[in-house]
Amino acid sequence: MPRASAHRLVLILGALVAGGAGAPQPADPQQGWQDGSWSGIRPARFERLANGGVSIHGRGEGSFVWRWERRAAECLSWRWRVDEGPPATRLDRRGGDDRAIAITIGFASWPGSVSAWQRTQHALAQSQAGGRPLPRSALTFVWGGTGEEPQGFDSPYMAGLGRVFVLRAATAPRGTWVEERIDLGALWRQSFGGQPPPVEKIAIGTDVDDTRARIEARVEAIRFGPCPQRS
Repeated sequence: MPRASAHRLVLILGALVAGGAGAPQPADPQQGWQDGSWSGIRPARFERLANGGVSIHGRGEGSFVWRWERRAAECLSWRWRVDEGPPATRLDRRGGDDRAIAITIGFASWPGSVSAWQRTQHALAQSQAGGRPLPRSALTFVWGGTGEEPQGFDSPYMAGLGRVFVLRAATAPRGTWVEERIDLGALWRQSFGGQPPPVEKIAIGTDVDDTRARIEARVEAIRFGPCPQRS
């Protein structure tokens, strides 16, 4: 992997590890969000909400917040809305790939069929991470994109260690709350194969620097827990 691409992998995975593996998990999730930014991109403004969520504000910016979530890979649910966001851009290719919201879950272990090449790319990224252990796999859920991307595609920046799912395209109705629920364990098995590892981190990000779009969005009611039993 070229050095710039390895650095990009650090930036993506680094959104989930920016405190070091040994840092304690905050007792109060509302106080647990930490700010993260990317070099050369002006950060958006993330406002912490009383219910543990965040609101996102900015124009032509890109950044994220993250927190520890050390737990089993069960179900993740949340609600989100976009009042203003970028136009549709293809998210399965490099360059110009803006999105209103991306929620990324980092996991403790490799994909089931990890290759020596992927381990090498991860090691290159790890060498640039300043001693912060990077998660070994990730799932990202997006509000943005064209909606024509494959449902569950390899992130163009993560050397096959991350899968992206467009849940709501950029053309989805704005100003409307949408409820989501994801079975993380089942989706990890579907994406990578093998037994799903524990969750380590959650990050919420926005990226509108290419289109210079305005972003006004919210993510609330974030919950991890057992998946409902099917009848």
